Amino acid sequence: MNKAELIGSIWKIGKYETKTAAAQAYDSVVAAITGRLSKGTAKDRVIRLPELGTFKMKTRKARTGRNPQTGKSIKIPSKKVVTFKGGKNLSTSL
Repeated sequence: MNKAELIGSIWKIGKYETKTAAAQAYDSVVAAITGRLSKGTAKDRVIRLPELGTFKMKTRKARTGRNPQTGKSIKIPSKKVVTFKGGKNLSTSL
């Protein structure tokens, strides 16, 4: 499913009058999740949606890797990543 298909589903299920309204609802949800995960404290970096799952931002530590083409060791810097763990309702419905 891509963004357009998801917006179409939101439009049908949510009974929005137009697809533009459904697209605005989608954009609002994405902005809310992104804004919350980008906040500074650890408490703000977790979003729990009981029917869906948990979004969590973590920081990966810097590490040494290997370039597969040359075999040389390279330094991989630390970075922030978002993880998702499906909730119980999502897992049982699959």
